[in-house]
Amino acid sequence: MVPLGARSYSIAIGAGLLNDGARWQEAVGSRRVLIVTDDIVAGYYLDRLTETLGDAIEPCVLPAGEAHKTLATAGRVWNRLMDARLARDDLLIALGGGVVGDIAGFAAACYQRGIDYLQVPTTLIAQVDSAVGGKTGVNHPLGKNMIGAFHQPAAVIADIGTLATLPAAEYRAGLAEIIKYGVIADAEFFAWLETHLDALLEQDQAALAHAVGRSCAIKAAIVAADEHEHGRRALLNLGHTFGHAIETGLGHGHWRHGEAVAAGMVMAADFAARLGLMERRDVTRLRDWLIRAGLPTWAPAELQAERILELMAGDKKVRGGRLRLVLPHGIGNAETTADFDRDALGRMLIEGPPDA
Repeated sequence: MVPLGARSYSIAIGAGLLNDGARWQEAVGSRRVLIVTDDIVAGYYLDRLTETLGDAIEPCVLPAGEAHKTLATAGRVWNRLMDARLARDDLLIALGGGVVGDIAGFAAACYQRGIDYLQVPTTLIAQVDSAVGGKTGVNHPLGKNMIGAFHQPAAVIADIGTLATLPAAEYRAGLAEIIKYGVIADAEFFAWLETHLDALLEQDQAALAHAVGRSCAIKAAIVAADEHEHGRRALLNLGHTFGHAIETGLGHGHWRHGEAVAAGMVMAADFAARLGLMERRDVTRLRDWLIRAGLPTWAPAELQAERILELMAGDKKVRGGRLRLVLPHGIGNAETTADFDRDALGRMLIEGPPDA
């Protein structure tokens, strides 16, 4: 549950939820529904969900991939909503990963100034991060997620059985968002993840349900305390300022979001260690876990330091012309700060990873 007063909503996690007719009847009721999905997810799960819903409205199937997370793609959803004449009390369902969820949520936020939508995440990164919290939006050529809105879903239904069809690299990318929660808020969870990584890589259902559930619980608590990211919620952006610069610098879609976040977390941790905020051994623990998970731990060499700094300067977290970074203060604790030496940051980016 994400406790937000009148906007509170439940998070259901388990295997086989796409076929749970009673759950869907409770979530949908008698409302007309438009399913928004992409052309990859549709081949796996659209028929199954449509059969469960008994839905008669032709779905909106979008091209898959971060490169299509644009205003033009959101426009396709609005066109479909208007063609189907959905009313303000009808419902949109986002069936897919983070890109589909962000686009569909943004379309729902804007259509008739806001209609309900359900998040039905089918990727690990969406189940533990983007489907929860109400952040919606699209990318701009000059920055990631620069156009968007806060619009909380009516519910999140996360069927962990859908993760079995994810490409291995996509699944591993989702693990980066899971370890993030341990770094920012829960040292015990971080330690659990260190001992259960092999089980997670094998998609052991019990381990997966615990990891997704704990991640969602941490995020729900943070969102409830700071829905619109005026303070503590910014901690969820650990690694994202560096990561978004990597994604934008390489071109959206060249690196998966979770891969960029993985590299960004190590860069943030390394900078924290240089500032004396974090023990070097904890940086190593984080880096080693990500390496075991098959994830990158630094920006690619072709992305120059000056370009990274330039892109970071345009990040949404810049306030009053000052860049704010989320920096870990050890495992289980992090803080947001603008009080750091920009020259030191530049030196770190030029020097590269400490073991390079």
